[in-house]
Amino acid sequence: MSANPASTAPEAEQPTGSGSGSRPRIPKVPFWAQIVAGLVLGVLLGWLARSQDLGWLVTTLDEIGSLFVQLLKLAVAPLVFFAILVSITNLRQVNNAARLATRTLLWFMVTSLIAVAIGLAIGLVTNPGSGTGLTPKDGALSETKGSWIDFLTGIVPGDVITPFTELNVLQIVFMAAVAGIAALKLGEKAKPILTLSQSILELLQKALWWVIRLAPIGTVGLIGYAIADYGWDLIGKYATFTADVYIGCALVMFGVYPLLLATVAKVSPLQFFKGAWPAIQLAFVSRSSVGTMPVTQRVTERLGVPKEYASFAVPFGATTKMDGCAAIYPALAAIFIAQIFDVQLGIGDYLLIAFVSVIGSAATAGLTGATVMLTLTLSTLGLPLEGVGLLMAIDPILDMMRTATNVAGQALVPVIVAAREKILDHDAYNSASPSPIDSFGDDADRDEIRDAEPKTAVPATA
Repeated sequence: MSANPASTAPEAEQPTGSGSGSRPRIPKVPFWAQIVAGLVLGVLLGWLARSQDLGWLVTTLDEIGSLFVQLLKLAVAPLVFFAILVSITNLRQVNNAARLATRTLLWFMVTSLIAVAIGLAIGLVTNPGSGTGLTPKDGALSETKGSWIDFLTGIVPGDVITPFTELNVLQIVFMAAVAGIAALKLGEKAKPILTLSQSILELLQKALWWVIRLAPIGTVGLIGYAIADYGWDLIGKYATFTADVYIGCALVMFGVYPLLLATVAKVSPLQFFKGAWPAIQLAFVSRSSVGTMPVTQRVTERLGVPKEYASFAVPFGATTKMDGCAAIYPALAAIFIAQIFDVQLGIGDYLLIAFVSVIGSAATAGLTGATVMLTLTLSTLGLPLEGVGLLMAIDPILDMMRTATNVAGQALVPVIVAAREKILDHDAYNSASPSPIDSFGDDADRDEIRDAEPKTAVPATA
């Protein structure tokens, strides 16, 4: 074999043996394996820090996790604005755009209702607030309050700067929607600003990809600090409630979603999870639906949803559809807090929880949406807001599963709607694989990625 550096690609990829001047290639570790390694290392370091009372290690883990979340937050506000703006204007390229948007919203509501019903059923069966040893004195009045008046009046911002500095995602969505609709009305006159917006969006997505690749390191800090700071004893007090949230999310994600895929979309549920796995996995460790949005959109396109429709449905879902945070969690939390404070809930209250979960889900957008949604639910039911303080201690642990469920649902609905409207590419859907996140990134175009996937697929056991 020639040692010429200009040798063909197949020759260059062959293992280098003795006599060759090249160093052996280091095997590339799949992204999912990096995440798992970070998870395990975080648990071990967290346990070590708590058991040995290593304050410096607790601080280090906290700083690492906080820095990762801050990097995600840095991109969230402009990403949401330009993603919504571009997605609305992209509807011009889709036939029956109004019909698709309506069907998308309808399925968002249907799946949210199913999720909240499951949350209520689990809460009524398990009574998560009983036998915890917690009392109302253990809670503290929440600094974040929610009410319907605040929710409705808070949609319209007082200026165009504050929503970005305060990360008010709901107001950012409002401004982006207004700008997008105005651009549609202007037509050709708005083309220069739309071209610029598309370029800015791609720039933000590229920057966010770099942050996403730091997720294994961020996982070490986030998980490690949760274990070191909260400890197993605290988690034990909330064992039933924590189990309820995880079971409820699992039933929705691995029970309801597959059933809808098989009966409504008439596609393979297993194939869906193979294709959507990178986004679900990242959502679990990052705890941010918006931060995961570029990955969710990529995997949705990989599952055969047309790019023009996916670029609308996924950003829309990332800011309004939260089956984990806005349906299962507030339903269970309301029952939990009512039992702690010895408040009896009736049928009307349960129906009100369902209504709040569906209509108020937009309030959950962002990185702390579950807390806002919970305060909105409690204030609507007349339950003490001190109850929020009871759940804040374990919120990071709950948020992992909630966010994974959110993101799975955000990829699910576009697949269902595309299949029902006969615009789903079934060949692409059936060939989707759980390839590593980092194979989507810097060196390949999206279209080239899809062509290359069968050659680089990771086994479905990931």
